[in-house]
Amino acid sequence: MEPLVLAIDQGTGSTKALLVDAAGQVVARASAPLSQSHPAPGLAEQDAEELLGSVRDAVAACLRQADPRTVRGIGLSTQRESVVLWDAATGRPLAPLVGWQDRRGADRAAQLLDEGYGDLVRRRTGLPLDPMFSALKMGALLDRHDPARERGRRGELRLGTVDAWLLDALTGEFVTEVGNASRTQLLNLATGDWDDELLEIFGVPRAALGRVVASTGPFGTVRDLDPLPAGVPVLAVLGDSHAALFAHAGWRPGVVKVTYGTGSSVMTVAESPGSTGGPGGLDDPGSTGSTGGPGGLGGLGDPRSPVCDTIAWSTGQPTFAREANIRSTGRTLTWLAELLGISADQVVDLAAESDAGDVTLVPAFGGLGAPWWDPRAVPVLAGFDLGTGREQLARAALESVAHQVDDVLTAMPGLRRIVADGGLTRSTALMRLQAGLSDVEVARTRHHELSAGGAADLAGLGLGLWTTADLERRADGDVEIFTPDWSAEHRRAAAARWHQRLTVARDLGARANGSTS
Repeated sequence: MEPLVLAIDQGTGSTKALLVDAAGQVVARASAPLSQSHPAPGLAEQDAEELLGSVRDAVAACLRQADPRTVRGIGLSTQRESVVLWDAATGRPLAPLVGWQDRRGADRAAQLLDEGYGDLVRRRTGLPLDPMFSALKMGALLDRHDPARERGRRGELRLGTVDAWLLDALTGEFVTEVGNASRTQLLNLATGDWDDELLEIFGVPRAALGRVVASTGPFGTVRDLDPLPAGVPVLAVLGDSHAALFAHAGWRPGVVKVTYGTGSSVMTVAESPGSTGGPGGLDDPGSTGSTGGPGGLGGLGDPRSPVCDTIAWSTGQPTFAREANIRSTGRTLTWLAELLGISADQVVDLAAESDAGDVTLVPAFGGLGAPWWDPRAVPVLAGFDLGTGREQLARAALESVAHQVDDVLTAMPGLRRIVADGGLTRSTALMRLQAGLSDVEVARTRHHELSAGGAADLAGLGLGLWTTADLERRADGDVEIFTPDWSAEHRRAAAARWHQRLTVARDLGARANGSTS
């Protein structure tokens, strides 16, 4: 029987499962929806048991289309930064999953910044102090369920990102993949392990965290994932954005992956000590990254850099990456769709057929992410009048996506190509807009399951089903290219108008918070 790889992509809104054959073709697919709740402003929660059930449902539905005995290994990609707290003895969650969008740690983040911890955290972890990352969520959960940290120190409680929760439930191994761990703000980039001083700062006992392992494990074998037979190995685990970069063969210098989703992730491999190129040790055990340069200021963990540092993946040696997280891109269009009483697809269609004129929308819902990291910024709609219609508003919303991405790209020098994925890439107008505004080639993937595909790619490498050269050829053959067609004057004028209105959004937010800085 032909060997197959089972890829599981556990996301915020659903879990997807794919079966991939030895030629890299998807031969079966299925998905299971997942709900999310917002019990109060700034809070985002999910049911961890429902999440686990969605994995079981997606896998079962997918394997109804093939013989489960043909599955030789599993690749897993997961939403990042979200946190689960569960009982070590029973395996039952003690609280709802706290989602990556959750802002409950904002006050604690501000306190730590006032106490002067910002630079230390950034230098150790590559990440700015922000409640998006897992550590503050972990501290908040423990404050409620283990305020003295006694059970956590005894190992009676377990805390983890979604990969750790699923691996513990499905294989019995309590481990955390290093790329996901690098998004917790508890991992020291230099050592690749939990940092004792950071654990103390954020109030998280080491005994409550899983052992950190490479992206290729060891993760153990599944024991309870019907209809798979027991003993199928988990061969690869990646954070979803990391998996998408891998699927684009994004280890090559000058390639920047942009995922246009609810928010957006902009990621490129980064130079690290001893870097010689290649995907972090896959074909070259000494490789730890690319020679394309890290972008931004200084080296990894430099607090002056406008983008984050992270570990993209590791197969024994880490591949580092520079990443920027933009909070509202696709969500801006769905917000406008809800406001206008139409569908998000209709907003995209309206934007494709219109010109925004002087209308600018700065979607600082909950502040601005990279490269500004300004939690005080407020949304701004400017340049409209009584003649402004829904077409101009739709176009301004679409342009806000391209402008936010372009602001990040300026911190990533050496860019030669954007590789684009995510739901918003269906907008050809956005792809052309991004190419023109950023003056760079945009390659839109023809596939829409990049996170699952990247997990399958890494798992298949472990099985010897393909090589990195095969993956590069596959990635280059499955894209549509958009080339820049704007004049330099047009680019400068568009960027100047955007930055003028963005400055207004930041100034208004500062004044509302009692500051004039």
